[in-house]
This record gives sequence, C-alpha cells and structure tokens, in this order.
Amino acid sequence: MRFTTFATAAALAVVAGSALAADMKFANFMPPTHPYVAGAFQPFADMVAEKSKGELTVTLYNGGELGPGPVEQYSRVVDGVAEFAISLPGYTASNFPLTLIAELPDVIEEDTGTEKLWEHIDLFQSEYRRVQLVSLWSSAENVLYMRDTPVDSPDDLAGKKIRVPSRNTGKLVEAWGATPVSMPVNEIYNAMQTGVIDGAMIDATATRAFKLGEVANYLTLGMETTNSPFFIVMNRDAWQGLSEDEQAAVKDAGREASVLGNKVQLTVAADGIEAFRAMDGKQVIELTPEQAAPFNEAALKVTDEVVAETGGEAQAIVDALAD
Repeated sequence: MRFTTFATAAALAVVAGSALAADMKFANFMPPTHPYVAGAFQPFADMVAEKSKGELTVTLYNGGELGPGPVEQYSRVVDGVAEFAISLPGYTASNFPLTLIAELPDVIEEDTGTEKLWEHIDLFQSEYRRVQLVSLWSSAENVLYMRDTPVDSPDDLAGKKIRVPSRNTGKLVEAWGATPVSMPVNEIYNAMQTGVIDGAMIDATATRAFKLGEVANYLTLGMETTNSPFFIVMNRDAWQGLSEDEQAAVKDAGREASVLGNKVQLTVAADGIEAFRAMDGKQVIELTPEQAAPFNEAALKVTDEVVAETGGEAQAIVDALAD
C-alpha cells in the first residue's frame, strides 16, 4: 500500500498493486522569490525524489498558500494540513527550550553551528515527539535595524520598541534597555514604516528579502547577539507511513538541506549588509570592541540566566556546541 497524503492514508489502497509516488505538501510562509526557496527548499524536494528513486515527491506551497503566517507553520504539520513545513522554533518557544539554547549569545559559531547541531542532534530530539525533525540549521546572527536612531550604545535604546523573533532575543533586547515586541517577520516592514516599532532584531538577509532597507536608516552590528535557528519538520503519521528506505531518503535529504539552508543564510546576510551600506542615506554602524563591551556584558548574562532557567540538558548543550 502507498499513500498520497497522510490524511487519506488509511482510506486509499493502490489499485491492482501498482505503486504510486506519494506526493507530499511542503508549507512555506516565505514568498517564492525568497533565496531559501531556490537555495534549500526546492533542492530538498528534488533530493527526496532522487533518494527515494521517485517513490516520494514533495510539492512546495510558497507564500503561505496552505495558510499564512510563520507562527502557525508548526501547528499545520502537527494538525496534518501539510506533511512538511519550514519555521523557526523561536515562534513556538515553549515547545523548544532546548533547541533555543543554540540561539543564545556566544553559544554557537555562524560557520560551524549547523555542523555542531547535527553532531549533537540527539540532545534535541526529546522536543520533537509530536513531529519528525527533518532539518535544523543555525542562521546568520541577528543584527539591529533602526528606523530613526543610530545605535552605538545601550543608552541609545532606552525606551525604544524593538521587534524580536523569540523570547530569548526579547530577554537580550530588554537587557540592553529596550522594550521587546514579538512580531512575525512578515509584519516588520509595515510596523517600522508606520512607527509602531523603532527597530528590529533580525539577520541581515532582511535588507532585501523583507525589504527592510527601504524602511530602516541604520544597521548596527558587532556585538554578541542571538541567531534564529530554522527547522523543517514532518507530520508524525506521514513519517510513520513511510518505508525504512523512504525514511532514510527523507533523513538524508533533510540533513543536506540543513547545510544548504545555513549556506544561503550566511551568503545572503553578508550581501544584505553590503547592500544596506550601498543605499543612499543609510549607515552601517560597526561597533568597536569598546563600544560592544556593554552590549556583550549584558548578552552573556542573558545566556547564563536562560541556561539556568531551562535546566535539564541546557548546560550539556552549551558545552557540546562550544566544544
């Protein structure tokens, strides 16, 4: 028996014993023009088909076709709207406190972070009981986009409203003296344009991918900060309906997609900084070690506090990723 989607798996039998390729839906809240689509998501779909010898196919539904909003993507996989979805564990932080240890300041390196995550992937698996973890990668570091205020000291952030991608980044921004505002990435542009927020913490891919170069005038970097891990998860019933060979194909494709996702992030983020620098009237503020020191002192305290609050395997994760 073979399945077209997990929702109809129990009801559909293959006529006359012939094999049908199982076509699975991949929910993506990002627009089809986002660099991730061509750089990681479509290659993942292609690799699943190749590694399963055509027994499995994956169709991308970009731009929120299966339901808008990055926050809801994890639930869409749990509830069976899609077999796969891309999202950030930071959007549903209460489900992934251990995974989010990897986003804390001074825990992981940009260029080796994804490799480290997969070396120690067993430390995170307990948080994925409701789904199958397929891909997990570290992103470029979050930097500070500001609409009207140049920032080279925590004093510049006093009273400012700053969008954050996760609870831990909210703690960081609060330690710097600002007020964190939780907001999905697709709402940042309008919120900054209208002054609802003063700035946003996000990696520098946002200069072009989310057009923040149009609404921000200042970009500050050079301090210890968070990153925002991404994952691809799969519906648990759909996963269990696959053969061992098909599961191996998805696993292999997922790990390779993790490497591609990280590569896309770092490349596009670096380009985003340079693109911002080249725009008329914009300023990239690269903190000196002396300027970064008060930011860093506050950041490292946040890391210590979150690790202590999380408990369990949190310290073991820090030690493993820093090894």
